[in-house]
Amino acid sequence: MSTPRVRIAPSPTGNLHIGTARTALFNYLFAKRYGGSFVLRIEDTDLLRSDRKYEADIFEGLRWLGILPDECPEQGGPFAPYRQTERMADYVIAIKKLLTEGTAFYCFHSEAELVAERQQLMGAKRPPIHMCEFRALDAREAEILTETKQDYIIRFKTPLGRKIVFHDLIRGELSFDSDLLGDFSIAKRIDVPLYNFAVVVDDYAMHITHVIRGEDHIPNTPKQLLLIEALSFVVPEYAHLPLILGPDRSKLSKRHGATSIIDYKNAGYLPETLVNFIALLGWSPGDDREIMSHRELIAAFSFEKIQKSGAIFDVKKLDWMNGEYIRAKSVSELTELVLPFLNTHLGLALPNSDFPKEYIKRVIALEQPRLKKLAEIGSAAEYFFRPPVYEKELLRWKMMDDSAILTSLNRSAEIINSIAEPWSPTDVERAFLAAIGEGSKGELLWPLRAAMSGRKISPGPFEILTVLGKDKSGCRIGEAIKKCS
Repeated sequence: MSTPRVRIAPSPTGNLHIGTARTALFNYLFAKRYGGSFVLRIEDTDLLRSDRKYEADIFEGLRWLGILPDECPEQGGPFAPYRQTERMADYVIAIKKLLTEGTAFYCFHSEAELVAERQQLMGAKRPPIHMCEFRALDAREAEILTETKQDYIIRFKTPLGRKIVFHDLIRGELSFDSDLLGDFSIAKRIDVPLYNFAVVVDDYAMHITHVIRGEDHIPNTPKQLLLIEALSFVVPEYAHLPLILGPDRSKLSKRHGATSIIDYKNAGYLPETLVNFIALLGWSPGDDREIMSHRELIAAFSFEKIQKSGAIFDVKKLDWMNGEYIRAKSVSELTELVLPFLNTHLGLALPNSDFPKEYIKRVIALEQPRLKKLAEIGSAAEYFFRPPVYEKELLRWKMMDDSAILTSLNRSAEIINSIAEPWSPTDVERAFLAAIGEGSKGELLWPLRAAMSGRKISPGPFEILTVLGKDKSGCRIGEAIKKCS
C-alpha cells in the first residue's frame, strides 16, 4: 500500500459532534498506523449557513481530543488551500471541462417544475429520478439560454445502462445501476459548485488516497465515481463506517445524549476517555481490551475490525470509562483538572489562604473513587469548603430520639477533642472504635458523619474528619448539637 493521505471534511454549519469526531478519529488512526497524512479540510461552500465560529469549534474540539491534523486551514500544507471557498478557480476549470466535453449540461427547469415532477413520480410509486430533457440540448443554444433564463443549474449527464462497481474496504463489493441515479446536479452556477462535484475536485487536488466516511455517503459514491471518470482523476479507495445509533437503535440524536464535543468537555469528560470510547463505536481491537491509549489504538487499528452494523452509543459505558480514567490519574494531576470545575461551582478562586493546595488534594483524593465526571466535583465536595446545610432529621439513626442524638454528638465532640493532631484516618478510627466498644456503631457514627457532610451518602466519617481537621470538625459538631438542643 502506498503512503495514505486521508481527510476529514466537515461543513462549518454547526458544532463538532460525536459522529464527525469518530470519522476524524478513524481517519487519524489509519493515517498514523501506516505513516500517512491526516488532512482537515473545511467544506464551506454553503455560504448562507457556514460560520467561522463553527469552524473554530471544529478546530478546538479536535485539538482537545488530540486528533491533530498534519495539514489544515490553520497551519497550511503542501496542498493548500484547505477551505473550499478558496478553491473556486479549480472548480470553474473542471466544470468548464465537463461542459465542453458534453458530460455536463445546463438544466433550465424551474424549482417548481422539479418539485412537481418529484411529487408525480412518488405518487406513481416510482423512484424520484430526474432524467433531464435538456441533456440533448445543443451546447451553443444552452449558452445563449443562460443569458436570458434565471432558473438553471448544471447537471452531470449520467450514462445509461451502466453498472457502477467499487470495492469498499469495510463492506466489500458494492454495485449501482446508473439508470437509478438520474442526471444529478453538480453546480448552481459555474462558480457555485455542489457537494458531490466539489469533493471530487478537492480530493484529487489534495492527493487523497482513501476516503473514510459514514455509510450515509454510500449513495454519493457512484455519482462521484462517474465524475472522477469524466475528469480523468485517480480513483481513491473507499471505506464507509457504520452509523452511530442510540440505545433504541434509532439514529443518534440529542435525546440520546448526543451533544457537541465541547459540551462533553464542559461536562467533565476527559479527552482520552472520549477518544477511547468513540474508537470502540463500530470497531474493536479483536480482544477483550476496552481501556486503550492513543498509541494502542493506532497499533491495533485496521479496517478488518470495523463492523458493518450500526454502533450503539451507551452513555452508561461512557461514564464508567471516564471514571476508570479519573481513577488512573495521580491526585496532583486530577486536582489540576478539577480545580476549574470546583471554582465555578463554589464561586471561589482556589487555592487560597483558607483552602491551600494540600487541603484541596486531600479532598480530591477522598472523592476520586466516586467521580464519573470532573464536573461532579463541585456538588460532591462542596461540604469541605462550606458548612453543610441540612435538616435535623438527617442526624437520626433509625429510631434514636432527640436526646440520644444529642448524647451521641456530645460523645463525638469529646472524642475529637481527645485526639492529638496531626491525625490520620487510622488515629481517628482507633479512637472512635475504642469508645464504641461493644455498642452500636451506627448510633455514634451516623450522626457524626451527617454532621460533618450534611449528606445521606458520603465518604466515611473518619476520612472526612481527617480532611477537615480538628477545628472545622469541632465547629460542625457544635452546629449539630445546636440543632438538637
